[in-house]
Amino acid sequence: MDFTLSDEQQLLRDTARNLLAKECPPSLVRAHIDDPAAADPLWERLREFSALGAEPLSDLGLFTTEAGYVAAPGPFFASAALFAPLLVALGDERLPDVLTGETSGTVAVAGATGDWQPNDEPVKCFVPEADRVDWVAVVDAGPTVRIVPADQVTARLVETVDWSRRLFEVDTTAASSPARPLETSALEQVLGRATVALAAEMVGTARRCFDMALEYAKQRVQFDHPIGAFQAIQHKLAELSLAVERADAAVQYAAMTVDADHPDARRAAHVAKAAAGTAATRAAKDSMQIHGGIGYTWEHDLHLFIRRAYGSEYW
Repeated sequence: MDFTLSDEQQLLRDTARNLLAKECPPSLVRAHIDDPAAADPLWERLREFSALGAEPLSDLGLFTTEAGYVAAPGPFFASAALFAPLLVALGDERLPDVLTGETSGTVAVAGATGDWQPNDEPVKCFVPEADRVDWVAVVDAGPTVRIVPADQVTARLVETVDWSRRLFEVDTTAASSPARPLETSALEQVLGRATVALAAEMVGTARRCFDMALEYAKQRVQFDHPIGAFQAIQHKLAELSLAVERADAAVQYAAMTVDADHPDARRAAHVAKAAAGTAATRAAKDSMQIHGGIGYTWEHDLHLFIRRAYGSEYW
């Protein structure tokens, strides 16, 4: 299988990398902790890429990888990786406005158990960015889908380890909208696509932790030598690099199988998420150890990406 990027994909990756490096520095991620509106200017720029929600997953994954590298806050993932593909499956008339970034949405599926399975519970859990979007797609048993204005639901912020991705409990009792049937296989494809997009994001976060650890190992001097000269640090970095590359390959393969509607797509999506989770949490742990005491401090930016790594692993 050829993982070589096309010229268009290289341009997309480089554009996303440069844009996010400029528009989403760690200072913005920190500001978002106290004021979610701090990420609004970033969302205004990312709206332009909302069309990726209906494009090949290989392309969306390239973008979410770069978003994960900077721990980008805001509704882009919820709207482009979850809401837009669901509208595609439904053939919903709101899709063009979502793809142009004029409106945004999120998806509410999980019940009290936290499982992303259709259910008739009025309160849905782990709904991303429910207070920062225009629409909420509520998936009930059947499955059926109700697309309701966000101001018709009651959203309660749930404190998680990752402040850059805000999750909510959403009470849909007062929401009134006709339910539309959806094939189970179509819903599985939407969630599978989102799983791979999330795995791609986690690869980006893992790579950011690795890059920060590598840079620190070059600069930090102990016993008159950079700590990167010590074998224990070298082995840790080498093994972490391999874990990130393995996860990246698994994610790319999964995206290709989804795009090709290959029979292996469902298994590949779960493998990609598992590999990305392993790489991201290992990167979080190892980068923390390489940074030593400074890695535990609030003042150091490393904790922003460690939070994203662990938060995404359990989402």
